[in-house]
Amino acid sequence: MSSNFAHDNVVPYEQKKAKREQVEEMFDNISGNYDLLNRLLSAGIDVSWRKKALKLVQNRKPEQILDVATGTGDFAIEAYNTLKPNKMVGIDISNGMLEVGREKLKKRGMNDVEFIQADSADLPFEDNTFDLAMAAFGVRNFENLRNGLKGMVKTLKPGGEILVLEFSKPRKFPFKQLYFFYFKNVLPFIGRIISKDSRAYTYLPESVQAFPDGQAFIDVMEECGLKNNTQKTLTFGIASVYHGVKA
Repeated sequence: MSSNFAHDNVVPYEQKKAKREQVEEMFDNISGNYDLLNRLLSAGIDVSWRKKALKLVQNRKPEQILDVATGTGDFAIEAYNTLKPNKMVGIDISNGMLEVGREKLKKRGMNDVEFIQADSADLPFEDNTFDLAMAAFGVRNFENLRNGLKGMVKTLKPGGEILVLEFSKPRKFPFKQLYFFYFKNVLPFIGRIISKDSRAYTYLPESVQAFPDGQAFIDVMEECGLKNNTQKTLTFGIASVYHGVKA
């Protein structure tokens, strides 16, 4: 199914390659400095965002968890420690990011967590497998938002849950203006110096600006077979947690 979302057409590089390939290349390029930049550019607040997101599903005690676009594995590791599932699998298209994540697992002795290179739109799992499918700052990078989200929903058991943590756009003055100045000017400058990738941290604010956040994303969740969908904004609306249940 084709998508009509502007963010699906926002790509990291000026190349005649599919978005999926460009995103994979970008994350391979910045994987070595990704965690450092995350902590620096967010002042470490992304750690608390993940904890707050997981509180929404903590009482349900999911036993089988899939983390999509796991990157270097921070959300998967936090979920494993907090929710204590029987099975924890993370997937990502970037092997560079996964290698960093696997080193984290090795240092922590977390042998029960598995990281696999795979695409959200073509997940290597049977339907109705997981109790929870989640993603932190990843759905924005899907080549096709609907297809990627539908892929996550397919892997869920009936009554299974979706949990998405993603950047959103503040609406209130003056935080809105300060946020966009930082995102468009300060963040790309710092990211370019540390990551050595001139486009990666310009792509970030461009993709956030184009992403259908808020009610628009909840509408997509409903289209993809989810019900009881909710949004919880974090830190003046910089980020949002979306939660839904497979119908």
